[in-house]
Amino acid sequence: MYRFLLTRQWVILTLVGLVLMPVMVELGIWQMHRHERENANNSLIARSLAAPSVPVEKLTSPGTRVPADDNFRTVTATGHYDPAHQVVVRHRTSADDSTIGFYLVTPLILDDGKAVLVNRGWIASQEDPTSFPTVPATPKGQVTITGRIRPDETTASTSIQDKKGLPPRQIMLINSDKLRGQLSEPLLHGYVEVTHISPAAPAGQPQQVPPPTPGDTDGGYSPPHLAYAWQWWLFVIMVPVGWLILVRREHRDQVAKRDKARAEAAGGDDPPTDDEPQANADDAADQSGKEPQTAAAGAPADQRGAAPDAE
Repeated sequence: MYRFLLTRQWVILTLVGLVLMPVMVELGIWQMHRHERENANNSLIARSLAAPSVPVEKLTSPGTRVPADDNFRTVTATGHYDPAHQVVVRHRTSADDSTIGFYLVTPLILDDGKAVLVNRGWIASQEDPTSFPTVPATPKGQVTITGRIRPDETTASTSIQDKKGLPPRQIMLINSDKLRGQLSEPLLHGYVEVTHISPAAPAGQPQQVPPPTPGDTDGGYSPPHLAYAWQWWLFVIMVPVGWLILVRREHRDQVAKRDKARAEAAGGDDPPTDDEPQANADDAADQSGKEPQTAAAGAPADQRGAAPDAE
């Protein structure tokens, strides 16, 4: 009855299903691990955002990279800006992700003679992409900034390719190692996303980089890996269920074909019904021109009419 399962087509289909099931289980586990890593990263970001501010040199130095646990930690720094060595970072979007422009990065020379890169915010692109854009005025004199400490950007951490041959003072990644040789002062690792400056900066400053929103998919820090994991595991259940549905359908089709073949083979050999003998007699009588026999007469009508009269 189920011999069709041994056909080449069904053997291949069954083997494919048996291979796909463990693969999809592993894919679900992989997505679950990514979800757990994102949750851990979100927790670190939330703790950093909630932590009290500290001087920037407490978290980084020219020989010490920004610890991963302190990413987005609020820091303060006092010094003066060095606009002569500021650069713009290409292909960065505005706060609402609607427009591509630049980040404006200006070194801040600290009171102790060290320097730190400060991302002052976003500015719009201009018509000539090969020249340094017109940028907002740089605050003069001594300032105290507050912002979020960030580790150096790399291609691995951002997926942004570090292109070569860019116009002067334009870069693709905010990376202190790449800009260290341009400054005479020792440069701290990482950079600061400014959120506040004192005294107040002149009007028309760059649009500040928005803070992260850990746990919110729209913030870009929590892709729906958990949903992907459950989807893969749902597919694992669907494979045998779908296989059984196909087997039942094929079995039903096989039975229908067998019954149809038997009916066609039987053809006109069906036994006659009760009405068929009388119908056959009527047909014979019509062809001979004689009246059909009746059950009440016991003999043919011509024989009854030919009997001699009694003397």
